[in-house]
Amino acid sequence: MKIAVFVKLVPDSAATFTVDNGQPNWGDAPLVINPWDEYAVEAALALTEEHGGEVVAVSLGGENAKEALKHALAMGSSEAVLVSDDALAGLDAAGAARVMAAVVQKIGDVDLAVFGKSSIDSDHGMSSAMVARVLGWPSLSLVAAVQSAGDTITVERSMEEGRQVVESPLPATMSVVKDFGEPRYPSFMGIRKASKAEIPLWSLSDLGIEVPTAAVTRSEIMAPPKREVTNEIIKGGSPEEIAATLADKIIAEGVL
Repeated sequence: MKIAVFVKLVPDSAATFTVDNGQPNWGDAPLVINPWDEYAVEAALALTEEHGGEVVAVSLGGENAKEALKHALAMGSSEAVLVSDDALAGLDAAGAARVMAAVVQKIGDVDLAVFGKSSIDSDHGMSSAMVARVLGWPSLSLVAAVQSAGDTITVERSMEEGRQVVESPLPATMSVVKDFGEPRYPSFMGIRKASKAEIPLWSLSDLGIEVPTAAVTRSEIMAPPKREVTNEIIKGGSPEEIAATLADKIIAEGVL
């Protein structure tokens, strides 16, 4: 199998988001591989270990996006590709999907394009389905396990109601949830190999596509108004007295 797995560099989940002069600011939080994408890499590696093949890690972004690719290489991916172009700035999800679909086509003979469930910065969770739409492939979402793979693939989808077993022809796209299994830690040798890896850079012209027009733009970014919250501990001689005082305060505040 040849699998393309898409990874992204995002601010650490502990980062505090603010808006400064109309621009988003993550402070000095470190950038890390999107946590959901680690599960996608794990799924891709597990499939190639069972069925043979190779995993190509792909990221869209600037030079720093190589860090996410190096993490995927350290985990065991065979190759990595960075798609970087000034024209990608301000691209919306639909435009990014067209770029990612072009990457899959340029790699060639891809059986499966794998994504994490979502990214923790934008969190729309639609990349897998959007890329499938552009390519004309089936889309398998919320995959928690792969039962079999060959000319077709059978997966278990994790849903609120339980598990759903779905079979699909290949090629297809797939988004992976954490139920798939704990991602492996990069090995020492993997880290050394990744640090020396030459990661090719593809531009939009290399992909043979024009700059996708963003259908969605942000007219303004603003921080929500701060709420002043105060706490008061109600005391009384008995639970009944405390409850009566609490009820009076709730009524006075207009909550009830």
